[in-house]
Amino acid sequence: MSFYDAPDSSSNPLLRDPAMDEFDTRQLLANAAEQAAARGYDEFLIVDADSHHYETESFSEIAEYITNPVIRDEAKYQGMARSGIASVDGSYQEMQDRVSRISKRRSEKVPANPHRDITLMHRWMDPMGVDIACMFPTPMLTLSNCPRIETEIALSWAYNEWLCERILAEDPRIKSMLYLPFNDPDECLKTVQHFARKPGVIGFMVTSTHYRQVHDNAYAKTYSAIQELDMPLSFHAGYSWSDRGVAMLNRFIGVHALGFTWHNILHMTNWITNGMPERFPRLKTIWIESGLAWIPFLMQRLDNEYMMRTSDCAILKKRPSEYMREMYYTTQPMEMVDNRKALELTFEMINAKTQLLYASDYPHWDMDLPSTIYDLPFLDERSKRAILGGNAQRVFNLDATLSDAKVKRRKNLNSSAGTCDSTAKAR
Repeated sequence: MSFYDAPDSSSNPLLRDPAMDEFDTRQLLANAAEQAAARGYDEFLIVDADSHHYETESFSEIAEYITNPVIRDEAKYQGMARSGIASVDGSYQEMQDRVSRISKRRSEKVPANPHRDITLMHRWMDPMGVDIACMFPTPMLTLSNCPRIETEIALSWAYNEWLCERILAEDPRIKSMLYLPFNDPDECLKTVQHFARKPGVIGFMVTSTHYRQVHDNAYAKTYSAIQELDMPLSFHAGYSWSDRGVAMLNRFIGVHALGFTWHNILHMTNWITNGMPERFPRLKTIWIESGLAWIPFLMQRLDNEYMMRTSDCAILKKRPSEYMREMYYTTQPMEMVDNRKALELTFEMINAKTQLLYASDYPHWDMDLPSTIYDLPFLDERSKRAILGGNAQRVFNLDATLSDAKVKRRKNLNSSAGTCDSTAKAR
């Protein structure tokens, strides 16, 4: 049979081209929905402490919130992609081979209301069993590397205003820790003071590709304000191929492996050795998107150095590792290698049962489903539920409200069970 005699692929599912299908997140996550049902996620709260949207898809809206007319016009002209107004690095994070959820989501059809970002969030949250998600931007996470501080301030303020008004205020399931323009300490404080009481704001975030010292006294007022609000301060890791050390790497796999961990290692070292946990003892800190393997390494290195040069950190009242065990960490990307003993020991060293928060990092190519936690053989049911949602509920002061999808399924299940009981009694 020649090519021209080939059967119509539309009538043969074995020959269909998936690339021709209309993209729908719910269909893409069908297996995740099966996992959620099989593991009984409807029975407990799941909070995703680190998920993302692509603010570039709504950038025409966000740009209207920029008050500086010159920067507003520049932003409209250049856009906010990694090659846009604040760009430093390339778009390697978005080059995902067969992973289609980034490239195709732009074509996904959604209703006119609610906002597109709300619909797309729900379409991945429900199949995965996530009740509440903390949403972050994506390209804007490298904004701290922009050489124009006024641009960082203008864009971050506009994004935060847009996010609070158009997304967070409209949907109680979506939360965010807002971006702090860390290159300007005064603007960081203004951001906290202006946005802290807005619906859906559950903390504030520093993107860890910046090159400012986290222990600088210029940030003391900001840290104090966040502490008094009983909100967490998060350090969201990132990579920068323009970093002088990381620039020596010639493969993105190396940049991704080291870049996300290196900046959190650097900032946490400064945070601890300069006594920030003693200066702000009630300030909850969260270290995001750098995995877990680096934490035991840093605990051991800092403890070893501290025991030899305690006078360097005279403000500390206990070993660095003890402070680290009181901090919070997110799971993704959890190093799921063959040696599970290393992962189990890591969980023990960081007090994971109380200090670890589940994170998917959806929709990025290296995302983790809740099953990465739920299927761990060394965790009991109580610990799994704490990591998947209970710990985040406590840290962020959240209501333990299950999603409408879960409530509906449970109601239908109870209704079906009641019908079966009535039928059995009638017999």
